Amino acid sequence: MNFRTAIVDRLAAADPGLVRLRLAGSAVLGIVLAVAALLPAHVPLTVMLVGAIAAMMTAFTVNDPTPGGQAVTLVLAFLTGAASITVASLGSALPPLDSVVFVLLIFVAVYAQRFGARGTALGSIGFFLFFFPMFLQTHLAQVPQLLMALAVGVLANAVVRFVLLRHNAEAEFLRVRRAFRARLATVVRATEAYLGVNGSERTRKQLRSAIARLHECVLLIEDAAPDVVDAGAADRLRRRAIEVELAVQWLAITVQRTCSDELTAEVRDDLIARLARFRALMERDPRELPLISRTGEFSRMLVEGSRIDEHAAPGDGVRKALAELALADDRAQRAAAPESAPESLEDPGENAPTPKFAYDNRTRSAIQAVVGGGLAVVGGQLVSHQRWYWAVLTVFVVFIGASSAGATFVKGVRRLGGTLIGIVGGVLLAAGVGGSTAATLALILVCVFGMVYTARVSQVVMAFFVTSMLGLLYSLLGTFSLEVLWIRVAETAVGATAGILAAVVIVPVRTRSVMLDDIAEVLDDLEDFLVRTRGLLAGEENVNIIELSRDLDRSVEQVRATIEPLTHPVNLRSARRDYGWHVLTTLETIAFRARHVAARAQPGQLTGADADRLRLFTGRLLANIDVLRKALEAPGGPTPGTLVRDDGTPVSDRVEQAETRAVLSSLSHLDEALVSLGLVFGVQATDPRAPAKQ
Repeated sequence: MNFRTAIVDRLAAADPGLVRLRLAGSAVLGIVLAVAALLPAHVPLTVMLVGAIAAMMTAFTVNDPTPGGQAVTLVLAFLTGAASITVASLGSALPPLDSVVFVLLIFVAVYAQRFGARGTALGSIGFFLFFFPMFLQTHLAQVPQLLMALAVGVLANAVVRFVLLRHNAEAEFLRVRRAFRARLATVVRATEAYLGVNGSERTRKQLRSAIARLHECVLLIEDAAPDVVDAGAADRLRRRAIEVELAVQWLAITVQRTCSDELTAEVRDDLIARLARFRALMERDPRELPLISRTGEFSRMLVEGSRIDEHAAPGDGVRKALAELALADDRAQRAAAPESAPESLEDPGENAPTPKFAYDNRTRSAIQAVVGGGLAVVGGQLVSHQRWYWAVLTVFVVFIGASSAGATFVKGVRRLGGTLIGIVGGVLLAAGVGGSTAATLALILVCVFGMVYTARVSQVVMAFFVTSMLGLLYSLLGTFSLEVLWIRVAETAVGATAGILAAVVIVPVRTRSVMLDDIAEVLDDLEDFLVRTRGLLAGEENVNIIELSRDLDRSVEQVRATIEPLTHPVNLRSARRDYGWHVLTTLETIAFRARHVAARAQPGQLTGADADRLRLFTGRLLANIDVLRKALEAPGGPTPGTLVRDDGTPVSDRVEQAETRAVLSSLSHLDEALVSLGLVFGVQATDPRAPAKQ
């Protein structure tokens, strides 16, 4: 593999589908077009910057799933931005008005998140296009020019979005597949590292992270496939992708178990060499289908894996897991070839109506943001009468996407940390350009690219690029000084403190409370999955449980985001971190077993007495879910009941077919994970295997 290919593969693995690269490129290209269109008009620099900001913001925030929806949002973005610019310019002449409206806009922008992608986009655009006129110190007489620049910026983004960098579903699907293979190779590389040191905490975390990133790619494949292939092919591909993921996770488990045994150096080196050769096959271009099955190495892996029996030699478990992964990957490659056009892209389950006005966590966050904004205005004025709006901006940023006080705290810390680091970047960049306008503009574009590219993966890095860009903007406007940048840090600290204080004091939403609500959603999805799986296996209905397992995955991902304040290193209490990791690991196990069932379950696999036993088995699982749900509804209260364990005879031992045994075995493991989750929340479990007390 040459150097260029290696770089492309690493980029694909870091940014599946190159979605973030396309967004960042769209922002930069939109700015270039907007500035080029405004140059002949000889407008002031502040007006030109508004056009550039409009192009950047629309590229960054407008994310409707369809081109038609994006076009509508762009029109609404212009109207929203025009209102914000007009009011902001008017407020500059009436000082109390600007701070009052700015704080009220926080409520609108945070609350608007409940309206989905369009609400989030319009709320953010309205807020930032009120903020930047204050930053640029525009006045009412400039409003006509500012609105013209806003229109040019929105049109520039439309040209980039619909003409120059149009979304190409087939190309993106191929990029996602390349990312999948690159991340698959990363997991295999992590298993090599784990074997090489016979297991360590560092390599265990690397392996866990690699598997989580591979799972992200599986979900992206599921999202992208319907745009390229028909519904039947998309379903087959989802099933095959899940099979690969399951095989990867089994390989990781087997490697960890193998390291607990005594291995000779010769066996260890042999296993590492096999993993390395397999990884070399994984890193090939997926367009060379079905490349892996045409290699002698692939055939050797299958033959060696099939020879393993109950008298397995040391390391044979890894060899067998590797063979199963090779076979699963070959099937996935064959299923990935697009054969027909898509039939329908709509998922009726995604169009479920949401309440437009309700008092819930989103409303509480909006109220907290308003209070935090008010505190930020007061504190920001004490730091600087001219630049107090930075504190209010920080409040808005830490509340966007934060569902609890803990999440707000983590975002505030990240924002402040990135700003502190950005001070150094801003000073160095401003000093480096030496007053050159061309160099300053070029570096501003680099900062915009970095800001958009990293926004979804690192708040710290994004804040670094934002602060560096501001240093360059101040240099371009002729107002740069180290004092100004330090004021920016102080205002950020004031805003972060105000936001955290409001989140903790004003109708606080505790991380644990949100976590319990999200876990209840997981249990609801799991209950639906089990009921429909029972119907499928018993031949009572034919349902796509792949979709149901995907819903369960999404719910677990939401818990992962919610629980981050507990697992984040900023949480100094190790007991709480361990608690958070245990809850998350247990839920991931449940989702993993559900995916295993979904990948292998077929209609009517169980009949007669086997179907009756399945009904009893799943009935006990559903009863356990009800007990857990009641425990979550009243945490710390009296125990709502006890969980019932299996009687010790795995249900999978009562059937003959290997595929069916695998499905039922996963259901048994899922049962164990449910009991483990109950113990976390103080729900005890009865054991039918225990002898009765006399």
